[in-house]
Amino acid sequence: MWGLVYVCVVLVASPSHGEVFTAMSDISRLLTTEGEMIRAVENYIIAQEERLEKLKRDVYEMERVHDEAARSPEAFLGNPINTYLLVKRLTVDWTDMQNIMTDDSMGKAMLNNLTSMADFLRWPDEEDLAGVAVALMRLQDTYNLDTAQLARGHIYGKKQAYRELTAADCFELGRQSYNAGDHYHTMLWMNEALKRQEMESNKTVDHSDILEYLAFSTYMQGNVRQALKLTDELLAEKPNHQRAQGNKVYYEEALQAQYAKKRGEDGVTMDKEAVEKGYTVTENAEVANDWQRERRAYERLCRGEGKLSPSASKKLFCYYQHGPSEFLRISPVKTEMVHINPTVYIYYDVLSDSEIAVIKELATPNFKRATVQNYKTGELETASYRISKSSWLKNEHHEVVATVNQRIESITGLEMDTAEELQVANYGIGGHYEPHFDYARREEKDAFKSLGTGNRIATFLFYMTDVEAGGATVFPYINLSLWPQKGAAAFWHNLHPNGEGDTLTRHAACPVLVGTKWVSNKWIHERGQEFRRPCALNRNEL
Repeated sequence: MWGLVYVCVVLVASPSHGEVFTAMSDISRLLTTEGEMIRAVENYIIAQEERLEKLKRDVYEMERVHDEAARSPEAFLGNPINTYLLVKRLTVDWTDMQNIMTDDSMGKAMLNNLTSMADFLRWPDEEDLAGVAVALMRLQDTYNLDTAQLARGHIYGKKQAYRELTAADCFELGRQSYNAGDHYHTMLWMNEALKRQEMESNKTVDHSDILEYLAFSTYMQGNVRQALKLTDELLAEKPNHQRAQGNKVYYEEALQAQYAKKRGEDGVTMDKEAVEKGYTVTENAEVANDWQRERRAYERLCRGEGKLSPSASKKLFCYYQHGPSEFLRISPVKTEMVHINPTVYIYYDVLSDSEIAVIKELATPNFKRATVQNYKTGELETASYRISKSSWLKNEHHEVVATVNQRIESITGLEMDTAEELQVANYGIGGHYEPHFDYARREEKDAFKSLGTGNRIATFLFYMTDVEAGGATVFPYINLSLWPQKGAAAFWHNLHPNGEGDTLTRHAACPVLVGTKWVSNKWIHERGQEFRRPCALNRNEL
């Protein structure tokens, strides 16, 4: 019997052993074989056509967006949602397209050709995608942006993005937040993904994938009951989902432990409503610490919600500055005093469009991620609280640089020979620099030791672009916001006349919401200023 079965299997599986032609009954069965072969090939063709149609749709959409962006790249990429979608297309979406194209030799050849151009092409990676997502969350928090409005492409009620976000776009923002351990934003964006997925006719992301992330982040935010509910919903769709099965048991045990605690078994009683809602975290009305107060002030000023008091505003004025240099007597500078103690000035029309163009062109090839100095080690390092790229320009790089440096000396009356080189910075999506001092504090004894020019006595900051929204320079402790205006410059002293640091000069660069921000600055040092700004015994002198 086993031999008979073996022979039958061989005959069916391998009909090319010369046995078929010997009987018409076997030959007639070839029609069945041919029919199955035809259906298999047709199914393959249909599958290939569907994949090609998807590629066509994707490429058509990319071409449409690319053409729109090419008309005004700076304006297009000045929108944070557009920038996020571009990075996502070149990472997540491109990976999906590659998977489709690697099934045939022509597709593999094309991909290999792109790979060979790696030195010319700039491909974003997972770190770039994560950075863009975090930047979008930063903008969302700083400017109190509504998640649903952002998903519709709206910022402050105005249509900004070229299209709305799909459920998959929202899901990716939630996934990146999850990977960063940010469960608050994970919940915001996974909930938005859930709403959009339910409305989509062509689903862009799997419903169960959203539920899995949302359930765990809901648990991490303290609502075990809702996490269990979402997990039950997930298991109703996919009963064999192993992680969900494990999480369900874990959530049920956690919920039972909560009930035991809330029934007063440990001496603690809770009201019925709190038990029903499944709260696990109670908020304590603690007094905010210094950092929290500073953070609130910083974000409030970034939104333009802070103003000087009427009494302080009355003392401010505008004038034409005619000194201290001979140059200013011939060509006085439009000056606005925007704050007293510390005194902060804005100088208008001190940098021309042609000079700005030269400085940008010189700086761009040498851009590197901006760094900060570690106050403990003295080493320069990148940090999440300073997101921009910068480079440094010397007088010998171009006559424009030398002219600009001389102009700073003419306006401030301070020596430039001991100042640092002209730093040029460009802020990307959500680019910012959180509250900081420009001067070195007492615990940073070796901060500028290598320069040998003392501490940073003053800061001169040029604005080289207008910014459509966001991007202000703010001083949290004096309630002051300076809004970028192309060609203008801000100036203030970082040190009191007695050499002590002025803590009120602590300032920050708010994240750019819409537009692009270019600045250049000159950090002026103590050495060489002995007769230009003499030191004093106390801070009130001079």
